[in-house]
Amino acid sequence: MPQPLTKFTVAGIELKLPLIEIIDDQLLIEKGIQLKMLRLDQVDSTISGNKIFKLHYYLENALKNNIKSIVTFGGAYSNHLAATAYACKKSGLNSIGIVRGERPQCPSPTLQFCAQQGMELIYTARKLYQNISQKNSFDLPELDTKKDFITIPEGGYGIEGSRGAGGIPAFFDQNIYSHVCLAVGTGSTLSGIANNLTTAKILGFPALKGLKDIEERMLFLGTKKTNWQIIPDYHFGGYAKYDASLISFMSTFYHHHQIPLDFVYTGKMMYGVYDLIHKGFFEKGAQILCIHTGGLQGNQSFPKGTLPY
Repeated sequence: MPQPLTKFTVAGIELKLPLIEIIDDQLLIEKGIQLKMLRLDQVDSTISGNKIFKLHYYLENALKNNIKSIVTFGGAYSNHLAATAYACKKSGLNSIGIVRGERPQCPSPTLQFCAQQGMELIYTARKLYQNISQKNSFDLPELDTKKDFITIPEGGYGIEGSRGAGGIPAFFDQNIYSHVCLAVGTGSTLSGIANNLTTAKILGFPALKGLKDIEERMLFLGTKKTNWQIIPDYHFGGYAKYDASLISFMSTFYHHHQIPLDFVYTGKMMYGVYDLIHKGFFEKGAQILCIHTGGLQGNQSFPKGTLPY
């Protein structure tokens, strides 16, 4: 038998082994279902969740080829921007973040963190940002003198991101589980995990409304398997949208299990999983693994006291 992992590194960054926690709940007992959570949010106090996995091969490529800078994209509360800024600092790389929207009078906590990590922030009008981020075609004078860089698409989307996320199943015994559940943004993590699951079915809960191109995304990302299913009904109106029921669920979940959730990704996914359990979606005896993909820094956008953590 292979020895269990005790630590792992990504682009020279040492990270903690994520734990798997059992979620005890009366509902689960009544339904005859076992629910566990892979705590990727705990691999590091700063760069938690799936982001570091998606960055792995981009950073590795830069380091191996002596490329000094990383250019990437995101909004004011982007987990991806924060993760990239921190990872680049730890790896000795320069980071440049092309930010969606005009420069605010008071930058968000996320953008302040990025700047503290040494990331150069280039604020870009939304229409221009959309053209640049989708086409990776730069028409920014700020980048004219920066020829030596690797571009990472928004959210780490790409074959390299999918390949990096494919390492996540190494942290659990997939033969135990009938279902693996995770939140979906770009689809890269969904693709990477799907490619490396042998028996379990993977359920993806989009954080965006109207994610209609997921099949095209999965094809582009090189997804070789059909062991995945999109559950589209728990986006709460769209990316970073929420209502009182989601906040109440997150607070109650923390009260019972002492596990913090974020409102953009994992909170919506867990709300959906519980709702599906209530509705009898899962058969008795189902063994479900939910993947906590981090992103807790996004909760800083809430007024103090909104959540109990």
